[in-house]
Amino acid sequence: MRKLLNTLFITSENAYLSLDGETVCVEMDRQKVGQFPIHTLESIQCFSYNGASPAFMGACVKRGINLSFYTPYGRFLCRAAGESQGNVLLRKKQYRISDSCQESCLIARNMILGKVFNCRWSIDRTLRDHALRVRQEKCQKAGQFLASAMEKIRSEDSLDSLRGIEGECAAVYFGVFDELILNQKDTFSFEGRNKRPPMDPVNAMLSFGYTLLASDYTNALEGVGLDSYVGFLHRDRPGRRSLALDLMEEMRAVLVDRFILTLINNRQIRGEHFRNDGNGAITFTEEGKKKFLTLWQEHKREQIVHPYLQEKICWGLVPHIQASLLSRYLRGDIDEYPPFLWK
Repeated sequence: MRKLLNTLFITSENAYLSLDGETVCVEMDRQKVGQFPIHTLESIQCFSYNGASPAFMGACVKRGINLSFYTPYGRFLCRAAGESQGNVLLRKKQYRISDSCQESCLIARNMILGKVFNCRWSIDRTLRDHALRVRQEKCQKAGQFLASAMEKIRSEDSLDSLRGIEGECAAVYFGVFDELILNQKDTFSFEGRNKRPPMDPVNAMLSFGYTLLASDYTNALEGVGLDSYVGFLHRDRPGRRSLALDLMEEMRAVLVDRFILTLINNRQIRGEHFRNDGNGAITFTEEGKKKFLTLWQEHKREQIVHPYLQEKICWGLVPHIQASLLSRYLRGDIDEYPPFLWK
C-alpha cells in the first residue's frame, strides 16, 4: 500500500479495507497493517481480491471519495463515487476541452513532448551503455533530431502540426530501433514498424505490448472517472479508446519498447516463441505468449522513482498516477498536465 498525493493505492492481493471510526483500516490475514485518516483522501485504488466492507464503501460514497477496485493484474472491476465528487462534472469538462482544438493541443503537446523525450532517452541509454556495438553517428543524429523537435513541440498550438511532428519523430526513432537490438539479430532484426498484421517477431511484440499498455490506461482512466474514448490528440472514432491512446504515447518507449529490448538482448524470448500463421503474419506461440505475459507482470512490479512525484512506486502504477494527474489538471488543481519524463 502507498499513499501518493491524496490517493491511497492498495497493491497487496490479500488486503481488506474496513472503516474504523474516521480512518481507513487495512488488514492482511486479520492483522491490521495500516491506518489512514479518511478525510485526507480523495481517491482509493484497490488491487486486492478481498475488497472492502459495505460500511467502508458507504463511507466513501458519503464523503465523495472515489473508491475503485481492480484485479491484482490491473483490470478494472468497479467503482463507487460520492455525489459531491461524481464523475459527471469531470467528464463534462473533459468533453468541453476535447471539443476545443486549441485547449486539446495544450494537453496533447505535453503528452507528445513526453513521448519524444523518452524516445530520445532510450537511444541515449543504448549509446551510453553499448557505444561500441551500435552505429554511433546514426544514433546521435536521431537523438539530435528528437531534441530539436522537442523545442518545436513546446510552442506548438496546432493539433495537425503536432501530429506531423510526432509522425516525423516516430519515423526517426524507429529508423534506429534496430540499432538498439544487440543480440539474436538473425531472428529479431527490425526493418520498420508494421502492424495489422505484424510481419516479424519484433513488431509482433510491439503490437502486443502496446495492446496491454492501452488496456492498463483504459482501466486507470475508468478508475479516476474519465472517459477513455474521448481524447485530445486522437479524435473521436467509434470503438477507439482515444484518451487511453493519448496517455500511453509517452510510455511506449520506456515501458514497452525497453522491456522488449531487454527480453531480446537477454535472450529471455527466442525465435521458437513465434510462429508464422501462413499469410505472412507472425504471432506468439502459446508458450511464447505465456512467457511474455509472465515477464510483463514481473516487469510491472519493478520499483522506480516517479520523476514528477519523487515517490517510489512500481511501473504498474504509472498509468494510474498519470491518469490521476490528468484528472487533477482538468479539475484545475494543477496548472498543466505533467508528462512522464524518464531519466
